[in-house]
Amino acid sequence: MKIIYTPAYNIDFGLLNRLHPFDGRKYAKVAESLHALTGVEMAEPLAPVDEATVQTFVGSIFGNLLSSKRYILQALELPWIPLLPFSMIDRRILTPMRWAVSGTLTAARAALREGGHVWNLSGGYHHASRNAAEGFCVYNDIGITVEQLRGDNTLGTEDRILIVDIDAHHGNGNAHVFMDDKRVDILDIYNDTIYPRDGFTRQRVDIDLPLRNAVSGDEYLARLRSGLGEVIGGHALAFVVAGTDVLASDPLGGMRLSVADCVERDALVLDRLSSLGTSAVFVGGGGYGKESAAAMAASISNLVRR
Repeated sequence: MKIIYTPAYNIDFGLLNRLHPFDGRKYAKVAESLHALTGVEMAEPLAPVDEATVQTFVGSIFGNLLSSKRYILQALELPWIPLLPFSMIDRRILTPMRWAVSGTLTAARAALREGGHVWNLSGGYHHASRNAAEGFCVYNDIGITVEQLRGDNTLGTEDRILIVDIDAHHGNGNAHVFMDDKRVDILDIYNDTIYPRDGFTRQRVDIDLPLRNAVSGDEYLARLRSGLGEVIGGHALAFVVAGTDVLASDPLGGMRLSVADCVERDALVLDRLSSLGTSAVFVGGGGYGKESAAAMAASISNLVRR
């Protein structure tokens, strides 16, 4: 399996690390765990996605907000810190996120070119849209990737895309980006008692799998297995938002899955996509607990060895 990773993904808040549950250096931990694994090919994106590409995707009005310190801190769920310069936020947080967007695009090009499945260790910013940044998501990497691939004819105008969102949170940003795009199908399994409680975007989901708070691993996997059975073939590419915030140890997801459940979850998705002949890009998604990096590494290791 090809793994897309660069050390530039890692986010160092400095003292701000104590103000947010996200482990910004988990990508390095996963990469280190996979370094000596037979069957893994590590590759790096060449550069972060450029500002012009971002501006084209979001438009000039929202694009101006992306340089507002107050707006970005709110989106990152960090407190207002008057003496913190925007240049530091851009260098320490936003630039790694732009590298992650480039990683998703790199992974998608590789999956389409070579077939099979590619994993971008970062990305999966499924709360961001063309006109909003929220939930620690500033750039919608899947939306930008699809727009770029269509723009250079890597994807045809009628090619279908599938999004399989197995993060604990509803992917309201992806639903908003592709609200009127019927070439994109969305499966979303999520805790419907937590953020974002957005009934409008949930209506866009084609295979909608809401779950209760504190759902067990067995119930989650049974519901996912049923939902995957509804997925049909014919997609040029799938994106899998493989967030580890479904873990019981995660402080935000409200689910009760184990690391072993995460491993089985990702295997179920890959097996279904493989049976349909659909190449896929797995992206990191959310994950804020102490087991997040270990779960990602265990899942990738399992898929490689299959």
